This record gives sequence, C-alpha cells and structure tokens, in this order.
Amino acid sequence: MTSENADIVDETPISPVRSLERRNSLEKHLQHRPEPQDLKNRHILLDTTTAPALQAKALELERQRATDNLKKGLASRPERDDLVQRNILPDSTAAPALQGHQKELDLHMRADSLEKGLQGRPSPEELVKKGILQGDENPVNDA
Repeated sequence: MTSENADIVDETPISPVRSLERRNSLEKHLQHRPEPQDLKNRHILLDTTTAPALQAKALELERQRATDNLKKGLASRPERDDLVQRNILPDSTAAPALQGHQKELDLHMRADSLEKGLQGRPSPEELVKKGILQGDENPVNDA
C-alpha cells in the first residue's frame, strides 16, 4: 500500500437509493401517524394527568376499585329463587338456548288444553236440564 492510497477513504453510501427511500418512508409514516387523542380514545395511550412514574400504580388502584365494586355488587344480588318468584327469571331448568322453545311449547299446550275444554263444555240446554241455568237465561246473549 502506498501512502497515497491509504489517505483515500471511500465514503459513498453502500446503497444510496435505499437510504433515500427509507427516509421518505419514515417521513410518510410520521405524517400519517394518529393523533394522541385518537390513541387515548382507542385505549393505546393512557388518558391521565398523573406523572408517568405513578401511572402504573394509578391503573392498579383503578382496577382494584373496579374489582371491589364488582365483588360488592355480586354479594348483594338477589338469589335465583327470588328472581323466579318476581318473574324476572323463568322457572326452568332447560338450557338458556332452549328456554324460548320451551316457552312456545307451553303456550301451544295451554291453547290446546283450552280448545279441548271448550269442545267438551255442555250446551245451554244441558245446563238448564241440570238446573245450573234458568230457562230464560242465555249465556250466549249475555256475553
């Protein structure tokens, strides 16, 4: 090596095109990055005014408060039997997915039972013969 060649250092970038593309890409991404308020709305950034050193503790305290409120609410909720008695929950041991079908079936069974009872009821003439109705009473006209 000669001293003339040792003084020359090649400083050309290895890939000049890529560094320009990368810089443009970064600028493009920075121009389109979301606003801090948008990140707070999406729960990516914490929306707090506490110091960064205290944010983790504040978040932990908030979770503990929510847990305590949930436990208190669960402890004071009414029993299932009370909710059934107040017609809030159905009195059924069927799976929740089947309870709608069960209710529909009960309704149809009641309608069928009522229809059967109406078909077997005695006529007004039979009721007069048995002494249940008076001869001048007509239940069809009174209704």
